[in-house]
This record gives sequence, C-alpha cells and structure tokens, in this order.
Amino acid sequence: MTVRDTDTTTEKSGFGPDLRSTTPSETTLTPAAPADPEPQATSAAGAEPLTTSTPGPVPDGGLEAWIQVLGSWVILADTWGLVNTFGVYQTYYERTLPGVTPSAISWIGSLQGALLMMVGPISGPLYDAGYFRELLWAGITLIILGMFMTSLCATYWQVLLAQGVCVGLGCGLVFLPSTAILSQYFHRRRALVIGLAATGSPIAGMCFPILFGHLEPRIGFGWATRIMAFILLGLSVIPAVSMHTRLPPSGHKRSLVDRTALRDPAFMLVMAGSFVGFLAMYVPYFYIQLFAVSHDIGPANFSSYFVTLLSAGSIPGRVIPNYLADKVGALYMQISVAAGSAVLMFAWLGIRNMAGLVVFAILYGLFSGGMVSISPTVIVSLSPDLGRVGTRMGMINFVAGIAILIGTPIAGAILGDYSGVAWQSMIGYGAAALTVGSMVLTAAKIFQLKGERRDFKA
Repeated sequence: MTVRDTDTTTEKSGFGPDLRSTTPSETTLTPAAPADPEPQATSAAGAEPLTTSTPGPVPDGGLEAWIQVLGSWVILADTWGLVNTFGVYQTYYERTLPGVTPSAISWIGSLQGALLMMVGPISGPLYDAGYFRELLWAGITLIILGMFMTSLCATYWQVLLAQGVCVGLGCGLVFLPSTAILSQYFHRRRALVIGLAATGSPIAGMCFPILFGHLEPRIGFGWATRIMAFILLGLSVIPAVSMHTRLPPSGHKRSLVDRTALRDPAFMLVMAGSFVGFLAMYVPYFYIQLFAVSHDIGPANFSSYFVTLLSAGSIPGRVIPNYLADKVGALYMQISVAAGSAVLMFAWLGIRNMAGLVVFAILYGLFSGGMVSISPTVIVSLSPDLGRVGTRMGMINFVAGIAILIGTPIAGAILGDYSGVAWQSMIGYGAAALTVGSMVLTAAKIFQLKGERRDFKA
C-alpha cells in the first residue's frame, strides 16, 4: 500500500509546511507474508530495504545538531571562501599572465563559482538518495587536489583546469549537501542556523586574501597556494569525520528535475530572479581591487584589503537577514537584500575616494551576503517536503551557476580598456541586473501569497 503524509500546516515564519516530524512524503510498504512476521519497506526501485520507523522530531539543538553546523561552516569556508578570494588571484594573474585579458582571467573564477552551483542538479538528487558521505569525500578530495595542482601551474589553461574546473567541481559536490543537511536538524531556527554556518564563507574570504597577499611576495605563488591547500586539508577533517544525515533516504525514484516545481509560479520566479541577480552579484568581489588600483584609491598595498572588507561586511550579512527571515519570512528578506545590493551598486557609480569605497565594500558585503545565505531557506519554504529539498536546491543552483559563469566575464568585456566610461558602464550593468532581480523576486512573493490564500480557502 502507499502511505502519504498530507497533514501539513503553514506558519508565519515563512517556512511553509511544518516539517518538524514528517518523513519524506511517500514510502512504499511491502506487506508481510505469513511466514515472515516482520514486514519491511523497500525503495521505489525495490533494491534495498528501508526503515519504516518514523524518525523522531527535529532536534532543533543538541551537540549532534551543532556539530553538523560546524561541519557545514567548514565546508562553506572551503567553497565560497575560495570563490570570494579570487579577487586577489585575478590581480596576480593579470600581472603574471601577459597577453591574457581581464575578461579571460575572470573566466577562471567564474567557472569555479559556476560549477559550485551548477553541479547541484547532480549532488542534490544524490543527497536525497542517501549518498551524503560519498559526496563529501569526493568533493573534499577534488578541492584539495585542485589547489595543490594550481600551485604548480604556469599557463592560463593549466590554471583554468586546476583552479576553475577541479576546485569548482569539488565545491559543487559538497556545497549543496552540506547546506541541505541542516534542515534535518533544525526547524524553528533553520534560517538563523543556515546563516551562522554561512559565516564560514566571509571569514575565509577575509583570511585567505590577507594570507595570500602576505605570503606570495615572500615565498612565491606556488608555496603560498600550497599553504592554503594544507589549511583547507586540516579544516576538512572536521566535516569528513563528523557530518552525517539523520533521516533515511525516501523511496522516491530520483531525477535531476522536480517536475512539480515547474508548475509552481513562485518557485519558477525565484529561479528567474536568482539568475538575474547572480549575473551581477560577484562583480564587486572580482573587480573592486582593480577599481581601487585603476583610480589610485588608497595606498598601493591596501588594495587587496577591499576584498577583505567585502567579506567582513558579509559576516553579519549572513546572520542578521537570516535571523529576521525567521520572523518575517525568507522571501521577504531575499527581496530586501537584493534591492539593497542594487541601491549600493548604483552608489558605487559616484565613489572616487577611499572612505567611500571602504563604506561601499562593507555595506555591499552585508547585503550581498544575505542574498547567498537566505537562498536555501527560501527553497525549503517553497518545497512540499524535505525529500525534495536537495533536488529543488540543485535546480536553482544550476541556473544561478550559469549566471555566475557568464556574469563576471560580461562585466570584464564591458570594462575593456579600463577607461572612466567603461567603469561606469560595467557598474551600471551590475546595478541594472540586481534591480531587475529584486523585481522578479517581488513577483514571486505575490504568487506565493496567492497560493497560500487558495490553500487556506480549500
């Protein structure tokens, strides 16, 4: 027989169905034969027995749950922390790879960030199917291997393959599962917990550029990058030995796409808004250091610290919006931080001094950090059950990954010869994309509210 869980409620927090003690929405049961007094559940494919016991309520705390948060923090430091660090690599490669354009160099960082997101349609269903540990080990291995290989690179194509492809693939395998797993351990404070874990990214984004900037002139590019790889290796021991799922995989046959999501206007508009927003979100992270150098803003040895300031602002940006999301709703906060990022990008058009650029870097880090950290909570709030979260995250991450892949190279192509008009055009492109993205997210919220009203009337 087929058992379906239809008893769900909607809360003011914006998380949609109450998933504190539900199991994946459908489990197929095999009735017991007379000679076998212990019936057992089988997967949809009928290959392996699955437990029929109902998992206990979501812990919402405890040592085991917080260890998962720590592991997720490390993974986000290993993944988004590296992506946020690429600004210092961009400047180094422009100095040491003659004949390679800034747009071509930005493809390295864009590819790394894009693969981090675009592997989601693979890692999401595999996570839902119960392969969390395998994804974790494979991803960590590729990240460490890619960084060590980057330290040996001497040409553009070698760097593209090692830092762009190898590290990017590793990041993509571990990022989504390490975020999705937190929904198995927390419900009431889910958005806040995801925000706390997400601070691993900006903290690493602060430390790694400073570390590279101090080491590279003294011991060279190779050993500076290898030391960073050894640090990543040491950190990765924590999630490798401690992270694990709490719920068994559901019996659903997995696919790369949740077709029910394609019929959900709110979800599809969030996907579209994420695409447009991520086209421009990382433009300051890639180009603010170059902007400071080109406009003689601040001391020459301070330019790399603007990337650090972006990450510093992103630390409260990962926590404060997520804390508020638990109060007012995740999608409301995503709209707010996207609109705030757009306003700040417009403000960048008029900045020509160090004080202004410092304030911009901190505030933009604050708002753009919220765009990244709230996204998983928004997806959970739009998902009918936890068994679909990984797949739906993968769908949106794939689309956002395409935007990251093409967004910063488009900005680099607009920048061209670094003229004043070119800088204005590039920044204007970023501001326009973020504005349109926030408008599309607003439309998604309207459709979500309409759907909730229909469910209430039904």
